Amino acid sequence: MQVVETKSDSLLKDFTVTVESSDLEIKIVSRLSEVGKDARIPGFRPGKAPISILKQRFGNSVRGEVLEQTIRESTEELLSERGLRPASQPQIDVTSFEEGQDLTYDISIELLPEIGEVDFSSVKLEREKVEATDKEIEDTLQRLADQNKKSEPLKTNRAAKKGDIAVIDYEGMIDNEIFEGGTGKGIELELGANQFIPGFEDQIIGSKSGQSLKLDVTFPLDYGNKDLAGKDAVFSCEVKELRQSIPTKIDEEFVKSMGLESIEVLEQTIRDQLNADYAQFTREKVKRQLLDQLSDLFDFDVPPRMLESEFEQIWKQVQEAKEKNSLDPEDLGKSEEELREQYQKISERRVRLGLLLTHVGETNDLTVTQEEINRAIMEQARQMPGQEQQFVDFYRSNPEAQASLRAPIFEDKVVNYIIEMATVTERVLTPDELRAETEQNSIEKTVEESKNTTPKKTKTKSSKEKSKSETKKTTRKKRVTKSKK
Repeated sequence: MQVVETKSDSLLKDFTVTVESSDLEIKIVSRLSEVGKDARIPGFRPGKAPISILKQRFGNSVRGEVLEQTIRESTEELLSERGLRPASQPQIDVTSFEEGQDLTYDISIELLPEIGEVDFSSVKLEREKVEATDKEIEDTLQRLADQNKKSEPLKTNRAAKKGDIAVIDYEGMIDNEIFEGGTGKGIELELGANQFIPGFEDQIIGSKSGQSLKLDVTFPLDYGNKDLAGKDAVFSCEVKELRQSIPTKIDEEFVKSMGLESIEVLEQTIRDQLNADYAQFTREKVKRQLLDQLSDLFDFDVPPRMLESEFEQIWKQVQEAKEKNSLDPEDLGKSEEELREQYQKISERRVRLGLLLTHVGETNDLTVTQEEINRAIMEQARQMPGQEQQFVDFYRSNPEAQASLRAPIFEDKVVNYIIEMATVTERVLTPDELRAETEQNSIEKTVEESKNTTPKKTKTKSSKEKSKSETKKTTRKKRVTKSKK
């Protein structure tokens, strides 16, 4: 085998590889002999057919096998001899493989950067410790009671007011045409709860049971369905019945209806859930701090093809968001050139951090076990009531789906490993202080970004801090489940 290096960049090397025809012929004859042992050819006993006949019958397919095997083996030899660590599958272009001639192919290899030993002792992190208050427990209990309240028909034929429940049939039209999703029958609508588009509920307030209404509304510009966003609609609405809510008492009967033994158990379940939420939120803040510092500490080159692939994936999402009018607020008004520059930097940061975390994990023998993947599958399955078994079956029979779970588990293990070596100080905060700080940080970040048309390198979507607003929590069957945030 002859190897000629034709290009040598820091992370990209190209070679031309030549394998002599005599070596190929030996492999082809050897493989034909193996095939001939079991081949049934008229006029010859098994294993007795001459090579010339075997070439006529199986030559093309065997040459294809030998080509694939030779390229694989010679590429492995090239990588081993030169100590090259590919970052992705090498690109191979066969330039010559005619019968009786040498095999020649060009190979382009993208290399992993040399990161070497890493020292995280200079990393300094701050972690907040937050615990749920008695007031939060009381508020959550009240929300649970409100979510499970019952209703009864109005005792008098009065006009509907805020807080009443209107049972309605409705049919919506845009430009005198009924649109998909614009009809409903027997819908219970709590007036003032802002369940429907703005203006809908307000026009029902003041009506009476049995009354027919025409409701003029305009879909918000940021409405989820872009075909309806910003459009005027007219709803024909019939008020079938008006009901009033019956307050739910937080007593033993209420607790048992939720599958728990006592109020104390329910309160402790809520407290545990809130504390777990706070721990997860503050842990994510520490992780974002860490990734920002790692981004500043390590500035090695990244493989160009990996960078290009990452950018293409991100840019595709940006383009889809633009088509759906769902760009991030801070991206609105930016030119395509500004967005490309911004997301190019985000892509570079993601690739660099991914390579760094992978390097740390591999050099410290951090791995993801099947048991950890199974736990992740079960955790996600619990968030899909009624479809748990289908979800589990899908992941257990789909290696690619399991791989999508393995990556974030591995990343978290590496992050935890680095945090253990970093200097971490703890700061105790109340839930209100945490919310206030998070909101203030979000405001300051928005102001800072408005001053700079080109975002800083360390700003990424993964590092955005979102305000932890109050989230509804529903307790069912001896557990409190998280609602989406």
